[in-house]
Amino acid sequence: MTPFGKRVRELRREKEVTQKQMADSLGISAAYLSALEHGRRGTPSWSLVQKIIGYFNVIWDDAEELQRLAESSHPRVVVDTAGLAVGATHLANLLARNIAQLSAEQIAAAIDVVGGEHKKKSDSGS
Repeated sequence: MTPFGKRVRELRREKEVTQKQMADSLGISAAYLSALEHGRRGTPSWSLVQKIIGYFNVIWDDAEELQRLAESSHPRVVVDTAGLAVGATHLANLLARNIAQLSAEQIAAAIDVVGGEHKKKSDSGS
């Protein structure tokens, strides 16, 4: 699941809306919405994010946060370390190889080291 998918699911459940109801209103398939929520689809388009914001009547900071979550929710990430220090390539490869074995606490600590301000904001309402 991606941060964006998690938040969309939370919003949908708070409003007691089914995937089918939401998908029909947005003009997308329920299968696509399910794939977005479960992280089986890439980053949603800007226009879809705007439709979701409007659908849930999300305003101001919450709308900006949803946009940030969408931008950082691609389930398959490519890290280009060409031209960077050897350590950067090593780190990227270690992360790719071992991310599935990291605990939630280790992931949170890594996010804090790399740039945790977005993580802290997105999880503050969870």
